[in-house]
Amino acid sequence: MRDATLRDVAELAGVSARTVSNVVNGYARVTERTREKVERAIAELGYRPNVLARNLANGRSGQIAVVVPYLDTPYFAELLQAIIPRARERGYNVLIDQTDGDPAHERELIRRGARALLFDGMIFSPLGLAQEDLDDGDPTLPLVVLGERSSNGTFDHVGIDDVAASREATAHLIGLGRRRIAAIGDQPYPTGEAAQLRTLGYRQAHAEAGLRVDESLIIHTPRFNRADGSGAMRLLLDRPDPPDAVFCYSDLVALGALHEVLERGLRVPEDIALIGYDDIEDGRYSNPPISTISPDKVAIAATAVERLLARIGSTEPLPGIEVRAGHRLIARRSTLGRTATP
Repeated sequence: MRDATLRDVAELAGVSARTVSNVVNGYARVTERTREKVERAIAELGYRPNVLARNLANGRSGQIAVVVPYLDTPYFAELLQAIIPRARERGYNVLIDQTDGDPAHERELIRRGARALLFDGMIFSPLGLAQEDLDDGDPTLPLVVLGERSSNGTFDHVGIDDVAASREATAHLIGLGRRRIAAIGDQPYPTGEAAQLRTLGYRQAHAEAGLRVDESLIIHTPRFNRADGSGAMRLLLDRPDPPDAVFCYSDLVALGALHEVLERGLRVPEDIALIGYDDIEDGRYSNPPISTISPDKVAIAATAVERLLARIGSTEPLPGIEVRAGHRLIARRSTLGRTATP
C-alpha cells in the first residue's frame, strides 16, 4: 500500500493542494474551518509531509548543528536530549560537534557560515572564544548562543541569570549558619565568563549578609569536572582552617569535592555542606544527593530551537535578542542532611 500524498489529502478535504501545503507549513492565510478539514484528512490518511523535498525546494539542508565543548559532560548530554526531539518535531535533523574548547575550531565554525558547512543554522555553546570573538562571525549564519556570551546584535542568546543563581546558592549556605564558605571553579581569564559571573553572585550573597569574603577560599579550576573538584577540595582540606561549606560551580565539581571529603572521613553536611550547579542526574543519585541550582533545560532547549528556526525561516535579518530561562534551587541532603526531601 502506497503512502498518502499531498494530493490525496487535498481530494479528501475538498481543497486545493496549495491549501494543504499552506496548512502543513503553518501559513496563517487559511480559515480555521479549512484548517480543521485538512488536519482531519491528514490524520485519517496518515499523511507525512516530505520534509526533505520541502527543504531542498527552499534551498535548505533540513539540518541544524548543535556545537558544545564536551560530549562527556552530563549537562550538555542532557541538553542535547532536550534539543533533538524539538528539532525533529519541526522536521530538522541535528548534527552534533564537540570543540574541546579549541578556539581555532570554534572560530572556524562561526566564520565559514552555514552554507559552507552544510547546515542551515547553529546552536552554539562556546568555550574557547571570548565575548569579542563572536563579533567576527559570519553575519548571515543563523546563530543562537547558549551560556554566558551576550548577543552582539547578530545572534540570539539563551541562558539563565548566573549571578542571581549563584547568589541564591551561596545565600542558601549562609542561611544554614555556614560562615566559612569556599567557592570552587573560578576562572579569571577572558573565556571564563561563566565562572566569573558565579563568583560575582557568591560575592554578592556575602555582601548582602554583611559577611567578608575570604579570598583564599576562592579556588580556581581549569575545567568544571570531577578531577578539578577533587583537587580543589584537597587543597581546602589541607588548610589548618578548612571551610564549613562549599559552593561548587558545577555538579561534576561537587561530585569530585564530595569524593574527597568522604575519603578524609568527614561527614556531609555535618562537617562540610556542599551545593553544586546544573542539576545533572548523577547528582541526584550520589550519596548524599547533591543540592544544586537547576536550570530549566527544557525551556533552554525549546527556546533555542524556536529562535534558530525563526532565523532560518526569515527573509530579513532578525535583531539579536537576550532570552532568560528560569532556574530554581533544589536543596537535598548535601546541605540539609536527613531532613531533606528526596
